[in-house]
Amino acid sequence: MKQILIPTDFSDNSWNAILYGLELFGKSECTFHLLHINAIPSYSGAASSISTSSKLMQDAILKQSREALQELLVRIKKLPNNASHDFTLTAVYDFFVDAIKRQVEEKDIDMILMGTKGATGLKKVTMGSNTGDVITKVKCPLLAVPEDARFKQPKEIAFPTDYYNGYDLKVLDTLIAIASVSNAVLRILHISKKGEELTEGQKANKDFLHNYLGDLEHTFHFVRGTKLETAVQCFADSRDIDMVAMVAKNLNFFQRILFRPAVEEISYHTEIPFLVLHG
Repeated sequence: MKQILIPTDFSDNSWNAILYGLELFGKSECTFHLLHINAIPSYSGAASSISTSSKLMQDAILKQSREALQELLVRIKKLPNNASHDFTLTAVYDFFVDAIKRQVEEKDIDMILMGTKGATGLKKVTMGSNTGDVITKVKCPLLAVPEDARFKQPKEIAFPTDYYNGYDLKVLDTLIAIASVSNAVLRILHISKKGEELTEGQKANKDFLHNYLGDLEHTFHFVRGTKLETAVQCFADSRDIDMVAMVAKNLNFFQRILFRPAVEEISYHTEIPFLVLHG
């Protein structure tokens, strides 16, 4: 991973995501692109308000944002072990998702790293819901760091899969890169209904996955269950999982886990980072 984009709203939540990213890539040479977006509201009529808004006011807002980014960089520079890291600072006045897309394209971003808020206090304008929008609308690997996550070197990464579809090599390469950064073991999890056997197609995809992962340490597991989030919860608890990686086709899963969890059933969403992969 070379180019890491970190949108920040200067909250404790986004600072926690920055700390996690700096630690995760502590031994890697990479550039962190710190981005603050002064978001244009997405409600109807926003476009007309942009054209009539004061250019001076926008300039003043961006000046404040750049100053805040400089202060953030000073704070980061006081942390240990970031000698191999470079940083860029960008402040924009734009629609949130559009701004992310532009940065991804212009700076050839390898991964987006964002904080997420838990179920309590989640509002439309929070970083939490913005993360949900980025997951669904931007095709770039994204590491979502929950507000209660505290960094520890990932030793076990869970990768739930149904084996039904072939694997995009970009997805697997990102997965291998993240696991390699921390020498983590990949735990590949298949969730099946009682008595359900793998089809020939599923077996072929499983064999391909095993062969492509090569020397990366990995193991295969299965859990019986009907609800994906509950099965992943049980597996995460039983293995002491440090990160969950999933392909973004499971968008409904991410929405349920990260933003509207059933608290009595799902607890890991507040502690374990989610790596969202786009095929």
